[in-house]
Amino acid sequence: MDVNRVGGSFHIAPGKSFTINHIHVHDVQPFSSSVFNTTHIIRHLSFGSDIKNANTAPLDGVTGLAKEGAVMFQYYIKIVPTMYVSLDSKVLHTNQFSVTRHQKSVSNVNTESGMPGAFFSYELSPLMVKYTEKERSLGHFATNICAIVGGVFTLAAIFDSLLYHSLNAVQKKVMLGKTG
Repeated sequence: MDVNRVGGSFHIAPGKSFTINHIHVHDVQPFSSSVFNTTHIIRHLSFGSDIKNANTAPLDGVTGLAKEGAVMFQYYIKIVPTMYVSLDSKVLHTNQFSVTRHQKSVSNVNTESGMPGAFFSYELSPLMVKYTEKERSLGHFATNICAIVGGVFTLAAIFDSLLYHSLNAVQKKVMLGKTG
């Protein structure tokens, strides 16, 4: 499905849909709330091309499980435009998104409490994220190695100092005859 670059919503719900006074409604009168099963699996939902090694589609494989009767699933999606610049300077314009999920039981489909189904509301962020791949230099590698070696020596010195002072304290107690 293609959508415009403005916020909006789409949904999957039972019943015949129609418009009354510019309002989209569903006729669910023929159904009983106890026969609705709005369990669903989102196989894939994205708002652009995928970026390797990035989770740009967090809803892929998500299951909405309706355990009791009619359930309303709501997904609030925040879309962030993303530019990805690879090592070979190829630019990919895409989108990534975060999602907040809610679900509630709809006891009677004729009330104001909601309608069973899966409802997706999305809005676009005014900010853009830019990922740029860069190769790390040999100097960066050498600095990382020095940091690791320095950290190991520091931890070894702390351990040695603790061990030395502990053994020294125990030895003084033994010499004074105060061990238990």
